[in-house]
Amino acid sequence: MKRLAKIALFASALCVTAPVPQAVAQQLQVLNLQDADIRVFIQDVARTTGQTFIIDPRVQGRVSLASQTPLARDELFEVLLSTLRANGLVAAPAGSRTWRIEPAAAGQGGAVQAAGFATQIFKLRSLDARSAAETLRPMISAQGAVVPSQRGNLLIVADYADNLRRVRSLLAQVDQDRGVTQTVTLRSSSAREIARVLNELLAGPGGDPGARNGLVSIVVVDSSNSIVLKGEPDVVRPLLEVIADLDRRAESAGDVRVVQLQHADAEQLLPVLQQLVGQSPAPAAAPASAGADGEGPAATAPVASSPAGARANIARYPGANAIIIAADPETQRMLAEVIRQLDLRRQQVLVEAIVVEVSDETAKRLGVQFAIAGINGSNIPFAATNYANTAPNLPALIGAAAGEGQLPENSPTLDVLRNAAVSSLLGANGIVTGGGGTLNDDALFGVIINAVKSDTASNLLSTPSIMTLDNQEATLLAGQEVPITTGEVLGDDNSNPFRTIQRQNVGVALEVKPQINAGGTVTLFLRQEVSSVAGPVSANFTELILNKREITTTVNVDDGDIVVLGGLLDQNERVSVERTPVLGDVPVLGHLFRGTNKQRTKTNLMVFIRPTIVRDASEARALTGPRFGYISDRQPRRDAGAQSDLEALVRHYMGATPPNALPAPDPSTPAPAAPVPSLQAPE
Repeated sequence: MKRLAKIALFASALCVTAPVPQAVAQQLQVLNLQDADIRVFIQDVARTTGQTFIIDPRVQGRVSLASQTPLARDELFEVLLSTLRANGLVAAPAGSRTWRIEPAAAGQGGAVQAAGFATQIFKLRSLDARSAAETLRPMISAQGAVVPSQRGNLLIVADYADNLRRVRSLLAQVDQDRGVTQTVTLRSSSAREIARVLNELLAGPGGDPGARNGLVSIVVVDSSNSIVLKGEPDVVRPLLEVIADLDRRAESAGDVRVVQLQHADAEQLLPVLQQLVGQSPAPAAAPASAGADGEGPAATAPVASSPAGARANIARYPGANAIIIAADPETQRMLAEVIRQLDLRRQQVLVEAIVVEVSDETAKRLGVQFAIAGINGSNIPFAATNYANTAPNLPALIGAAAGEGQLPENSPTLDVLRNAAVSSLLGANGIVTGGGGTLNDDALFGVIINAVKSDTASNLLSTPSIMTLDNQEATLLAGQEVPITTGEVLGDDNSNPFRTIQRQNVGVALEVKPQINAGGTVTLFLRQEVSSVAGPVSANFTELILNKREITTTVNVDDGDIVVLGGLLDQNERVSVERTPVLGDVPVLGHLFRGTNKQRTKTNLMVFIRPTIVRDASEARALTGPRFGYISDRQPRRDAGAQSDLEALVRHYMGATPPNALPAPDPSTPAPAAPVPSLQAPE
């Protein structure tokens, strides 16, 4: 009862009537509440300050307040806001001198600021929004939030008003660009080399180059061989002294410099460097004897004057793939910069060709041959039909049959007749039927009918592929060397005969030189050939006939696309009819005096090409793995689940992991960027 009486007494002391007189407005009050209802405290503050408060039904709780000094009306309102925040409540404006008191979660969901809870957008000038948000997050209340926006470098902060004032004051102090910008033009050193040294000096523990990121930015200007430094004066000043000292030491250093090449070929790079300093390329010399280490001496060029007037000499050492420069520091720096830009890892191109040939050959043949001859002195004349497009040859068979009874067994003529008959029978295909006999012992007759129909279809598919460096010619050949006769001499009486032959490649050949262009296109200079042996020209002429399909062209293809290089659609029809005059034209019966041969050939030939740019080792593994697995899966295995012979060879003999077992690269992971001489603004 005493506590309630004390609260009532305090409430009556704070209670005023509207309008509040100026004297009452400035009246000071001392707070001393112990475990009072927060709704009663809000009502008392409303009477004292003249404000209107709409209390949400969810507002519950008890508060204890004590002030050591008297409080004015404005100070009493601030005490109310702090008390509400301590109890998870917020006062949101609802009109003129009207406030809505509700839980803080509901206040944050509003679209406008609340009294004691507001949202403010800070546009940063020098600080990074993301790093500034990480720095301010521990200072934000549990109900507040800080969100960085990289677009526009903005910082969005939602928190109580008093906390926002502290954030605003802190940002005003730290968001100032106190950095200075200094440009240093080097005379004797390479700007990129000096920048690399500075980055290593600024690296934190463990060599992390980002440990002191933000303190200083280092940018290289290649056109003027300069370095631009931007950062705090206390950090930039010692770096300027280091740069000046290194450049001065390079000027007094020796005039000979050795540059170890990482990717380029010293033999190819040497003539380029010689032209830059006005030297003539060294003439090709005979190979010198190798030293004890098996490597020849360095290849040198005659001494000449550089464009600056100083004497310069450039040599290469093949054993270490190095360039040796003997010149003044300025010439050394210029040549070293050229070498740096040319000594890059070259991209590769995987060129895959697809050759498809589909052919269909149809043949129909029908021929009737007959022969009749008188015997025993009869007056019946000899008559026979013979067609070249029909087999076997009836006169050859008759000649052999007649010779059996008329010629002795060891007669050479009989052997010739027999061989001709056998060859004629062997050349026949399809169905061959016939017969013969005598007519009243006055004549012999014979009939042969030959009918054949053939249909031949073939499908040739070859996929040669080859990988080569950019602007590097490569050749692939999978086939045989076939001997071709180029000359023959028999000599007198066949004495000392000899024959000259030349071997010719027959199979699948691919010659290509890719050139990678900007934008991912590839220019291909290529020759594609597919050849095969068709067989001898004839039975009496043993020289070979070669089938050959060849394309030589230059095309532009996008990376990974498939385009057609060319093709041939060929249809050939041939009809051969041999017949006896007059009799062969008689309807129906004329087929007995006729030989017909029909042939039709269709050929569809297409050649496709697909280049794929291989930029780094991960892409090379991604291309190698599936192809390795394709071949490995087609090898015979002793047991189900056992590894193939190819995989066993790689694992046990080479001691390596098969490419198809390596994990595929994650496409979402960006490729590692090349090192740049800058901590903050990479080139």
